[in-house]
Amino acid sequence: MPRRVPGTLFLRNLVQRRSLLFQLVRRDFQQRFVGSAMGWIWGLIHPLVLLLSWWFVFGVCLNQPAPQGIPYALFIFAGMLPWLLFSDTVQRSASSLLDQSNLITKTVFPAEIVPVSVFLSSLVSHGLALALMIAAYAVTRNQISIFLIVLPVYTFLIGLLAIGLGWIVASLHVFLRDTAQVLSVLLTFWFWFTPIFFTKSTFPKPLQPFLKANPMFFAVDAYRGLLLTSNWPSLEDLVMLALYATAAFVVGGLFFRYMKRGFADVL
Repeated sequence: MPRRVPGTLFLRNLVQRRSLLFQLVRRDFQQRFVGSAMGWIWGLIHPLVLLLSWWFVFGVCLNQPAPQGIPYALFIFAGMLPWLLFSDTVQRSASSLLDQSNLITKTVFPAEIVPVSVFLSSLVSHGLALALMIAAYAVTRNQISIFLIVLPVYTFLIGLLAIGLGWIVASLHVFLRDTAQVLSVLLTFWFWFTPIFFTKSTFPKPLQPFLKANPMFFAVDAYRGLLLTSNWPSLEDLVMLALYATAAFVVGGLFFRYMKRGFADVL
């Protein structure tokens, strides 16, 4: 028998997982718009409607002052982009293993890639909304921040954070079917304790130290700075977000690996 080249099996498994991951991402994205004549275009229409709605409500009806001269609708939209990517990934990851239970129980299936595929699918919609945000800012302000090249770093860290938490809630939901409902409540509280509709300075002063305990505060603040200003992002905030994201990814991975042993019996 020919001697197996060291690392060949690893590379073959890696290629197979990449192919499987691509198929999961494509199927997940298609299923979100199944039966729709316009397909993926709805992924662009939804953020456009949000942007126009916020412009009308806050800019026209309430006549909110523009922070730093930035239209209030764009101020909110820039803060919502990282939050929507994060919350959509974590929320949909909770039930993702149940949705793929036929694969997990009947085949040798790497279940850990399911929440990863959820993030990558959400990333496609995020990219469409991000392009809309950049175009809207360029039209209204007649400029684009040169620091947008740093934005993928923050998107990557949000991915680590969301996937890590997604692994935790997905594995818990297999055994505790109320996990998704509890998560929905927790994300609602988390949303309103993240400065998206307001600035850090308007957050109650006694509670401002707690913002440092919220990793999404750093993500929202960075997105807003990169998309709406020409200021270099804070290195300290980047380090803090990286620490939170890495910790969540490692802990979530270990937790998922431990809980995975009982998936086949429950699913």
